[in-house]
Amino acid sequence: MHKRIMKYTSLRVWQLVDELTLLIHRMTISEISQVDQFETGVQIRRSIKSVKSNIVEGFSRRTYKRDFIHFLIIAKGSTDETIDHLDTLFKTKSLKNEQLYFQLKSKLMALSFKLYLFINSVKQNHISTI
Repeated sequence: MHKRIMKYTSLRVWQLVDELTLLIHRMTISEISQVDQFETGVQIRRSIKSVKSNIVEGFSRRTYKRDFIHFLIIAKGSTDETIDHLDTLFKTKSLKNEQLYFQLKSKLMALSFKLYLFINSVKQNHISTI
């Protein structure tokens, strides 16, 4: 009998952040002012990529409950940082596309909540195998 090997790409939180990474990258290239492309644009791209990377790293260390939770908490913090950068871009009118702003904000808020639920699930249900 083959044991199914789960990959981080099957996690819904990873799938959502993967989509958001592409959307935010495109937004910073085509939708914000040139000045902010090199300031807040760089910061928001880094913060969303940090979310993705920390989910991957936490998943790869999932044998250890504490490590798994640690990286998921960092991912949650980077998600909230990304929301703050997005808000700044919109408030400063660097990002003028209101529909895109609300679309990204909604997806980021959903990601933040999913990470919160995922962290709590790991806290309550995870059993370290070592």
